[in-house]
Parts: sequence; structure tokens; C-alpha cells
Amino acid sequence: MPELPEVETVMRGLQVAFQGQNLSHVIVRRADLRWPFPANLPQRLEGRKVLSFRRRAKYILMRIEGGQTLLIHLGMSGRMNIGPANPNATPPLHEHMVLQTANGFRAGLVDPRRFGIVDLFPTNVEDDHRLLSALGIEPLSDALSHTSLKAMFSGRRTPIKTALLDQKLVVGLGNIYVCEILFRAGIHPERTTGSIKDAELRDIARIIPDVLNEAIASGGSSLRDYVQTDGSKGGFQELHRVYGREGEPCPTCAASGRTENILRITQSGRSTFYCARCQKAPTG
Repeated sequence: MPELPEVETVMRGLQVAFQGQNLSHVIVRRADLRWPFPANLPQRLEGRKVLSFRRRAKYILMRIEGGQTLLIHLGMSGRMNIGPANPNATPPLHEHMVLQTANGFRAGLVDPRRFGIVDLFPTNVEDDHRLLSALGIEPLSDALSHTSLKAMFSGRRTPIKTALLDQKLVVGLGNIYVCEILFRAGIHPERTTGSIKDAELRDIARIIPDVLNEAIASGGSSLRDYVQTDGSKGGFQELHRVYGREGEPCPTCAASGRTENILRITQSGRSTFYCARCQKAPTG
């Protein structure tokens, strides 16, 4: 599933092409994705100006003239293709929704598995939407600090990796980036939240935005379905230090002349990648 950097990259691509433009055509080619498309979506959007964009967790929010917000979630396999409109072109396979501007740009939502979500609702109740109301803090905001992490983790005994994946605590972090964050912080993914010391919390709070901003600058990570809005792959997968690198030398150990390979374990049904030397196992 696209994580925060991928969703931020897509949102920024939409923002460049659509903000301030009028929607001239909206096409919906099927009744539903994960849920039904909003009723009469073309009639409710066509002719209206796109005012602004916001990302909340892994959701893209497009504010539309008239006090409406279009919510887009890419699901497991979704992507947005943006480019000049060409009425003679054959629509891509699995393109289920198209937004087109009066100045000739189009964005097509391609979603082979149809796990994506599209909704339309009043902007003034945005944060009360059923998908947004229980979400945690944004990791690229000032709300993330060692103090807020300490408060979140207080009294918990869950593994630190599981806690960082909990969207009710910190949003937007998925398997790829949590593996990378914990490696840079030198924290074993099986350590419990209650065992994380203040200095380590400070490291985590600093490293989270560092990793996310690096990934955004690289256009996100392309592993399977995700591509940027121009169809090109992201580049951050080339910079992964541990994720997907089981059996390869740890880059930190190799730089110090030591030999240690990246290991993989399973946590809550997901693969976790780490270095046993750099990320010491929990004791006791």
C-alpha cells in the first residue's frame, strides 16, 4: 500500500496540475471501488474550481468550490496518472475515474484491485469524516516530538514497530518506512514501547521526518504498483538500507569493516528487516 511519501508525492502532482483550475469533465466508469462512488459525482463536480489540497495520513483531500471535499485513497494498487487530455487516446486498463480541467489536463485513477476509496462530503466537517476522525498525529507536523511519543507509548507493552504502524498514534507510516526508521535509530523492532528511553525517543522523533522527507524528495518507493503522477517510478527504494534486503550486508556494518547481513522476521503477519548488530535484541 502506498505510504505517506507516495501519497504526498501524488497529492503534490495533483496540486500542480489542478489547483485553481475548473473541472470541465468528470468520468466514473463503474459503480464502486471498495465502496460505491458518491452519487451523481460528475454533476456535483463539473464546472467547479479546485481550491486547495491537503493530505491527511494516506488520504488525499481536494477542496472544491462550493464547500465540498473530494477524498481519494489509493488503496493497495491505486495510482493517479496526470497529463494532457487526449480525446483520441485509449483509456488505460482499470482506469475507473477521470478528472479533467478546462485548460486541458486530466488525472485518471487506475486501481486494478479496486481497494481504493473516493468520497465527497462538506469541507467544514472534514476532520469528522468517519475515515479521518480517529487518526493520530501527522509525523511531518510540530505535533511529533519525543514528548508526544512518550505520552503515546506510556503504559504500553507492544513492540515498537507495531506501535509506529498504529494509525491512531502516528499516521502515514507503513512497513517500509518503519523498518528504515528503526534501523537508523538503532532500535530492535521487537523492543517494547515501555523499554524505549528518552534519548531514543528523541532520536525517533528526529529520524521520522528525516526519512519521510528524503523519500518524498525521491518521489517515494516503487516496489509493485506505485508510480508517480507522470508514470515514472519513485527512487527511494534504491536508498532502502534494510527493507527488502534480507541476506545483504548491513551498510553501516560494512562501512565499519564488519560483516553482518540484514535479517528478516515476521511481526503481525508482516516482514520486518533489521540488523542484529546495529539493532540489539531486547533483553529480559
